[in-house]
Parts: sequence; structure tokens; C-alpha cells
Amino acid sequence: MSVTQPQEVPGRAAIDCMYYVATRDFMEKWDEAKRGELECRMERSIGGLPRYESIEKMIELMDEADVRKVFIAQCKMWSHKRQWMYMDTRLEDVLQYTQGHPDRFYGLAGYNPFAITDSLREIETAVREHGFKGVYVHIYGFDIPLTDRKMYPLYAKCVELDVPVSVQVGHVLEAMPSDCGRPIYLDRVACDFPELRILASHTGWPWVEELISVCYKWDNVWFGVDAWMPKYLSPPILQFVNSRMGADRCVWGTNGLPWAENLRQLDELGLREDSKRKLLRDNAVELFKL
Repeated sequence: MSVTQPQEVPGRAAIDCMYYVATRDFMEKWDEAKRGELECRMERSIGGLPRYESIEKMIELMDEADVRKVFIAQCKMWSHKRQWMYMDTRLEDVLQYTQGHPDRFYGLAGYNPFAITDSLREIETAVREHGFKGVYVHIYGFDIPLTDRKMYPLYAKCVELDVPVSVQVGHVLEAMPSDCGRPIYLDRVACDFPELRILASHTGWPWVEELISVCYKWDNVWFGVDAWMPKYLSPPILQFVNSRMGADRCVWGTNGLPWAENLRQLDELGLREDSKRKLLRDNAVELFKL
């Protein structure tokens, strides 16, 4: 099935740096896996995470919202409660996007700090053989901080491969401890790995000021403005996005929230046009070397 390619939209052609595998069969497996695991209030409030009958249908919605590219993460979530990998996204799950529609999707490999050697091998395959643009980590269920020694082989591998690592920071809505993702941990990571490009996703809330301070200090740390609808973003985030120091550090994503409504709300925030352009596209191009 051919898909008509959208024209580039000046000032838009947005890049969504935070998404997940959203095919119907994958999401049905995910629904089943998390029975008895957690109750995410955000998912419940929006009626569940998006799932699409086909990737082509997903692309239609991207086109309607002027979203040019989407990053699909090979998300690996460990159950803090039952100690098993209850969201174990396979490389093949992401490849159906990146190989089927390479002009619309980028891949982010996954990492399991409890299986370091195997994870590093798969990351190398994903980047070198399949063109993945980085690695995504959901740290919370593993119940280790971002500074744990089990994370350092990943950081070293990302430097070797010259790709960023994207890590969720701030609170987590699943039944896991949030303090594993305190943004201030990235201060030490950036200190130990000055060549590592780090995307701190999900805004770091409620420790927003911690993340802003790390981004002020380190040139290799970016601020992920994702997983929140824009009307709910706290004032310090909006001030940072629109500031001289912050405009070059912020990267947009949705984590599955609706693109058209997200961008509509973003347009109503009164951001400078150059700040908005950098947030939606330019900073992602720089961070991921697109």
C-alpha cells in the first residue's frame, strides 16, 4: 500500500522523539501482560494508549498533524512488583516501522541492565546494521538509579557508536519507585561521560528545576518536552523552552498523546517562532545527527 508523502511545512515538519510500538497485536499483548501489574491513571483517563489497525493509518494521522518523523522505542519495562520483563519489545517490532517506512520512522534500541552483554550486542546490531539512531531506557522497574554501575556499559557503548541515550526522568505512572529517575543523577553521568549525548525525556516533573539545572550546566544534555499535553506544562518548562539558554536544549515528543491536539495546544502557548521551530525539529536534528 503506497502512502502519499506530505510536503515539508515551513516551521513545522515536526519530529516526534518519543513513541512506542503501537500496532494492535502488540498493544493487546501489552494489555494482557500488565494485568495485575499496575494501574496507570493517565492511561485510564484517556481510555488507553493509542493502537492502530495499520502503520499506514498511523502515517495518515501524522500527515494530518504535519508530523514528518517519529521515533519508535524498543521499550523494555521490568516489573518492580513481579520481577519480570513485562514489556519486552523486540527488535523486530521496531523494524516493521523503520524498514517498511524508512522515510517516516527512526528506531531507538532498548536496554536491559540485568542482561548487559546481550543488550549491548543487540544495540550494536540495531545501530550498525539497521540504522537505529539511539537507545531508550525506562529505568524504574529495575529499581536502580541512572548512575548505577549497570548503566555505565550502556553509556560507554553509546559514546562508541556516537548515538544518544534517551532516558525517562521524573515521576513514573506505573507501579514503580520514581526516585530512580531523579534528573540530578544526569549531572554525574554527564560528568563521567562528557561525549555522551543525553535526552532526558518526560520533562523531569516534579523535579523540573533539577533537570533545567543539568541542562544549563552541560552542553550534552537535552530536555525532553514529551508525555504531557502542552496546556499542562509547568511555567518553569515554558520559560526554559522560550529562553535564550533553553531554546537550543529542548526536544518535542508525545509518548502516544494525539499529535494534532498536542500541536494545537503548543501553538497557543505564545512561544517565539524560533523557539518553537527548534523544539519541534531543529534540536532533534542536532541531537540525533539526522
